Amino acid sequence: MKHDNQFLLSLYRQMLLIRRFEERVKFLFLEGIMPGTIHQYQGEEAVAVGVCSALNPDDIITSTHRPHGHAIAKGLSVESMLHELFGKATGCCGGKGGSMHMGDLSRGMVPAIAIVGGGVPVATGMALGFKMQKKKRVAVCFMGDGAINEGAFHEAVNMGAIWSLPVVYVIENNQYAASFHVSKATLLKHLSDRAAGYGIPGITIDGNDVLAVHETAGQAIARARAGQGPTLLEAVTYRITGHSRRDPCNYQPEDERKTALKNEPIGRFARVLLEQGAANEDTLDRISLEVDAEIERAVDSARTAPSPAPEDALNGLFA
Repeated sequence: MKHDNQFLLSLYRQMLLIRRFEERVKFLFLEGIMPGTIHQYQGEEAVAVGVCSALNPDDIITSTHRPHGHAIAKGLSVESMLHELFGKATGCCGGKGGSMHMGDLSRGMVPAIAIVGGGVPVATGMALGFKMQKKKRVAVCFMGDGAINEGAFHEAVNMGAIWSLPVVYVIENNQYAASFHVSKATLLKHLSDRAAGYGIPGITIDGNDVLAVHETAGQAIARARAGQGPTLLEAVTYRITGHSRRDPCNYQPEDERKTALKNEPIGRFARVLLEQGAANEDTLDRISLEVDAEIERAVDSARTAPSPAPEDALNGLFA
């Protein structure tokens, strides 16, 4: 591997932080401690981490109703995110956004957009702004496989293409839109083939290989930053949790699920690190303990953080 060990371990730590965060949050919701609902990211960690590790701090991402992994990968603290999930005034969106509207522009993440495909025109518009201002910044739009059949997807990607905007469209193909398998929604073997209709590059990669994602995304981001226009990047992965918090995943065939669990990105990358000598078991155990401790500190902090005042509902409004 051409990357140094520190960088490789940082990728592993971020993926593990996302996984443990999601596992902890799931039980907090099921215990009735947190309000609202959640759509979780287990199994898809290599996409968010691989892409965001190739971005600059001032680059911007848009996210979906499944935003926790993107948020952590773009640099939001788990403390600010847990405060938000608990509905506290100290949350990243002041307790007003909750799970599906999480973000922080100071970290380069537009508050997540829960409308399927809704982030595609927003990312395109931000990329247009970067180009008009002659800024060397890039917008990345994360979307699920279901978003590619929305009208907003077609209109926005076409605009990005004809204006050669600095934007990368990332399809997280986790195989299911809710319980609906992607094969029932499109006849395309590779969703990236849609790119041909807009005259831009389309690439399909293994979304469970964090280094492949990092390197491919890095090339697409560099292309966009150089003024050469968008890329449609499909990362093929698998959601190993329910669509939302109470989904038992009965629509996923047992054999398919077993295969996905063997191929999930964190265990797979850990094996690579050990085989290549980039880490040993003690190092991975230490990272695991650090991650767990970071999350528990954030949970304790969120439980006792102040709730918003009633008058806070009037802040952040535009007439």
